[in-house]
Amino acid sequence: MVTRFPPRSSRPHGRLRILVASGAAALALAAGSVVPGNPLAPAPQEAQAADGKSTLTVAVAQSVDSLSPFLAQRLLSTSIHRLMYDYLTNYDAKDNRTIPGLATEWETSADKLTWTYTIRPDSKWSDGEQATAEDAAWTFNKMMTDEGAATSNGSFVGNFKKVTAPSPDKLVIELKKPQATMTALDVPIVPEHVWEKVGDFSKFNNDTKFPIVGNGPFILTDYKVDSYVKLKANKDFWRGAPKFDELVFRYYKDQDAAVAALRKGEVSFVAGSPSLTPAQAASLKTADNIKVNDGPGRRFYALATNPGARTKDGTKFGDGHPALLDQKVRQALFMAVDRTTIIDKVFQGYAIEGEGYIPPRYGSYFWKPSAGQKLAYDPAKAAALLDEAGYRKNGAGKRTGKDGKPLDFRILCHATDPNDKAIGKYLQEWWGDLGIGLKVDCRDNVSDPWYAGEYDLAFDGWSVNPDPDFVMSIHTCAALPAKAKESAATDNFICDKQYDELYAKQLAEYDPAKRADLVKQMESRLYDTGYMNVMAYPNAVEAYRTDQIESITTMPSAAGNIYGQDGYWSWWSAVPAAGASGDSSDGGGSSTGVLIGVGVAVVVLAGGGLLFAMRRRSTAEDRE
Repeated sequence: MVTRFPPRSSRPHGRLRILVASGAAALALAAGSVVPGNPLAPAPQEAQAADGKSTLTVAVAQSVDSLSPFLAQRLLSTSIHRLMYDYLTNYDAKDNRTIPGLATEWETSADKLTWTYTIRPDSKWSDGEQATAEDAAWTFNKMMTDEGAATSNGSFVGNFKKVTAPSPDKLVIELKKPQATMTALDVPIVPEHVWEKVGDFSKFNNDTKFPIVGNGPFILTDYKVDSYVKLKANKDFWRGAPKFDELVFRYYKDQDAAVAALRKGEVSFVAGSPSLTPAQAASLKTADNIKVNDGPGRRFYALATNPGARTKDGTKFGDGHPALLDQKVRQALFMAVDRTTIIDKVFQGYAIEGEGYIPPRYGSYFWKPSAGQKLAYDPAKAAALLDEAGYRKNGAGKRTGKDGKPLDFRILCHATDPNDKAIGKYLQEWWGDLGIGLKVDCRDNVSDPWYAGEYDLAFDGWSVNPDPDFVMSIHTCAALPAKAKESAATDNFICDKQYDELYAKQLAEYDPAKRADLVKQMESRLYDTGYMNVMAYPNAVEAYRTDQIESITTMPSAAGNIYGQDGYWSWWSAVPAAGASGDSSDGGGSSTGVLIGVGVAVVVLAGGGLLFAMRRRSTAEDRE
């Protein structure tokens, strides 16, 4: 993640104009910089549909959990919302710096407690209504006052004191105390005149009336559960219309089938679950008209333990194994995980060994444990820790507690993710040598047992945004569910006072270096408590047909990912190959990124497991 806020200089009248740069963070005033730039198509090989419209099809290995931006937690869902709705700010595809979105500029008072955003005059809702500051104020106020509306992004408004729209082009947010995320509020702004009619925000999935009114680069026109999501280009989008007329995300439960479809030309883009397997990538590298994109990923791959599911008021629920409440047991399990083998044998080099909670792609916040702190692979020490914790081997070689019961665990596994299954087998072997039993419980839907707290361990992971706040907030006590077994912001029920204190400090810290240090302290705390074991940072390994797309933007543009970006650059910028219906010219902007070829239909196999993606889960894993 990258920071950006502290002002470079303060003006005489006590107001600071801030333009968010990237990296560890610089500021200056942001002007309106512009980033350049069919569903269900039965025959993707064709350059145009029967009606002459160009269609881009993306094959995904994950289904939508909700089309409501207030509830969505899966990577696919939040990625679609970036296409449907504008945010106040966006991230530049080149270097992740903050750039204008719905807001063209912003300024803050000298005490940093009042932020004023100027809302652009050229953004309209797809039903013709003007998008205004009132829409933004209504969105934030609804999240502040309705628990259901705060499900996915409530952490962003927890410190808000008051939000008003004194004029159609001015949004004013008053804070209780300084908040470093004010130029990184990753919240979709919705149209008040549509959403004010919603009753129960905790249950409304935004899938009852199509097309869905939005103001992003695409308009959602059709949706079928566990099948597809269909969108059309918003010709009136203020940044410029997408080059493809239609965009479709089609669900593939079997990623091998998606790869086969890519070979046949039935789909154009496959990302994997969440990435292509080494075998799939290797085979596709030699295929005609197919290119493999291998870039640094924004996800981490981890083991999460159930620390005891509970609600905000302390009510316990679920059936997590009590042995995992012991820090020594958790650390012993992690010291019996050979990360080197996982990188070499499972990812076969398409990943970096895991350490801290934030991937090395975000250098300002990347953290490593010290030599004395590191829980390195050491089965002997792991066994000693288990002995200290009171779990010794019996005559049959099984670890038992004082009650004589064998130490057996369950781990939630994503049925669509081959990495989960492969690593699960290694864990059974490594932990079996310690005398611990392990059941690898692979499911199509891990959300239900996860929310219910009915698991011991789980394969976990998230896609990390340039700003670290959100992914750190999911481990605070405030993220716990209000009621048992209900959806909430929490990842795996962690509630630690020391961690919460550090979280509050980083949220209020505008100095980039000081904030980065606080975030690293939070990562260190997570590591020491043993609730999370980051095993790897997988590469973004994707493949596309070079005879179906002329160009598409990666993020970062020099070398990065195409699917699951911190923005809408890939699908908005994608240019149909020569011969496709419509104008494939630059349209006044430049589309930086990967040159790909000719065509129209594109398919992406989106990452499915509970891993890297921003907001919650269906797997707890991918949000964005």
